Amino acid sequence: MKKFASVALALSLALALLGSCSSGSEATSSSAAASTAETSSTSAAATTETDWPEYDITMTVPWNPGGVTDLTVRAFSDELAKALGVNITIGNTAGAAGSVGTIAVQDGPKDGYNLLGAGLQAMVTYPCYGYTDVTYRDWTFYTMAYAPNVVVVPGNSPYNTIEDLIAAAKEETLTFGSAGTGSGGHTGCEILANGAGFEYNHVPYDSGSNCIVATISGEVDANCQLITEVVDYVKSGDLKCLAVLSDEDLVIGDITIPSILSAVPDMENVVPMGETIALCVPSGVDQAIIDKLDEVMPGVAESEAFQTFCADKGMVVTYNGSDTSQEYVGHLASLVDWTLYDGGTVTVSPEEFGIERVAE
Repeated sequence: MKKFASVALALSLALALLGSCSSGSEATSSSAAASTAETSSTSAAATTETDWPEYDITMTVPWNPGGVTDLTVRAFSDELAKALGVNITIGNTAGAAGSVGTIAVQDGPKDGYNLLGAGLQAMVTYPCYGYTDVTYRDWTFYTMAYAPNVVVVPGNSPYNTIEDLIAAAKEETLTFGSAGTGSGGHTGCEILANGAGFEYNHVPYDSGSNCIVATISGEVDANCQLITEVVDYVKSGDLKCLAVLSDEDLVIGDITIPSILSAVPDMENVVPMGETIALCVPSGVDQAIIDKLDEVMPGVAESEAFQTFCADKGMVVTYNGSDTSQEYVGHLASLVDWTLYDGGTVTVSPEEFGIERVAE
């Protein structure tokens, strides 16, 4: 596997390879929208650069409100709505690691009014979990921001370093929480356990926020959620952050989070690991709509509001358009899917979908 140099560098070196997850659900609830649709072109094929969008857009997030994917999608959707001159309604359709909402958009109308805001770390695993036969190749991506997985424990935990936690995990089976099987946090747990050589009990919750509350209370020993979700609790002392799944330390203000490589150098081939949040457009949408998004999305990523949001949450803005995101997502799929398959977390081989291993 190819080792990426750093989170920021990895995201730009990987050809500006980027791509992030959330969920999809189509919205046809507004009678006004239906009326407008009837008086406009009757199909995406008739859409031109000048007549889309003519009415409001639904952006599906395949996770519950309040998580990193939801918050990030809302942040860039606000700016996208301004750029397009229409409202964007966020619809949360959670379930099965985000696959329920994603498949709803995948199977919905391809008219440009039914879009998905998702985290790609989870999305690329759906074929191997058996949720769908559709792979990342059937989507167009606009990657927006990246947040690494971090290892956190309760503020009063006896484990003060990542070395302490790993040593304890090898002595006894610890509990690690996540936002559900197949979520980005669950993938982070699998990457850590496989790389450090220990087994653990997985405790899935119905959202990242509930997982974090459970960790703070000591209901579980640790979690590997994204830095964006836990940074405020680390600052307050409710959580201790022991490591970041990256090949460089992560500095947020006066807090320095050590790289996992300081304790497990052999994990160099599987980091950086984290979630990339992206705008996802299903295959079949008219090219004129893609062209319009190509035109406006760079400005969305560069907007002061979105840049400030990412900086406050410990995220890196990693914009890549429709022409460069596919290569990154392919690399991500190879890395994540084969790691989960080799560890026995998924039983469907990535090879069945033409997803090759990352070259050593």
